Amino acid sequence: MNTLTEQHLTHSNQSEAEIIDIEESQSYFRDINKKLKDATAEEVVKWALSIEGKIIVTTNFGPQEAVLLHMVNQVTSEIEVLWIDSGYNKPETYKFADDVTKKLDLNLTVYTPVVSAARRDAIMDGIPNIDNHAHGEFSEQFKLEPFKRAMKEINADVWLTAVRREQTAVRQKMDTVTLGPNGVIKVSPLLNWTYNDMKNYLEKNNLPDEIRYFDPTKVEAGRECGLHTLSN
Repeated sequence: MNTLTEQHLTHSNQSEAEIIDIEESQSYFRDINKKLKDATAEEVVKWALSIEGKIIVTTNFGPQEAVLLHMVNQVTSEIEVLWIDSGYNKPETYKFADDVTKKLDLNLTVYTPVVSAARRDAIMDGIPNIDNHAHGEFSEQFKLEPFKRAMKEINADVWLTAVRREQTAVRQKMDTVTLGPNGVIKVSPLLNWTYNDMKNYLEKNNLPDEIRYFDPTKVEAGRECGLHTLSN
């Protein structure tokens, strides 16, 4: 257990996710975020992985995604990695996902939409423009529904995500540790990292990157796909 955890954050044998009273959650998370305020990303990862219960890390295999996957992998390679594959990823993304999975020996679980991309393209006019009211339904169909299904079936207690504050206006207001959907403890170790921090980590650890990534539920930079605005 890392020094920061030893000094401030001790855990009982009971799952931490199980002992959090919803009515006291705001106080709990405020206290945790205060204690983790000066922690490094690596320390936050180690803290999260010290929580008893089911832990997952999500990825879209987009730009700089290898950072958190590698950081977690330095502690353990047993953590389940969840990828929601919309079916609309570029060939380069699929190749990158395969390369990183092999390089880091990821324990990868893939969830896909009930409707395939080919079927959507054939009979539902493919990807709607973001100004089209149908885009919300598309995002639900190809990102949110499979994510919610995965979270329900996996029944995770802790969810690690690579979101960063500088990416969107919504993320600028996030805390490192929050209550996520289904009562999961959502941890964002890289929240305060910059693009340069991410690139430096990739270079230092000789990790691959994928810059040709395209998310059809976001389309434009600075937009949310909905995963990080889901209600508790």
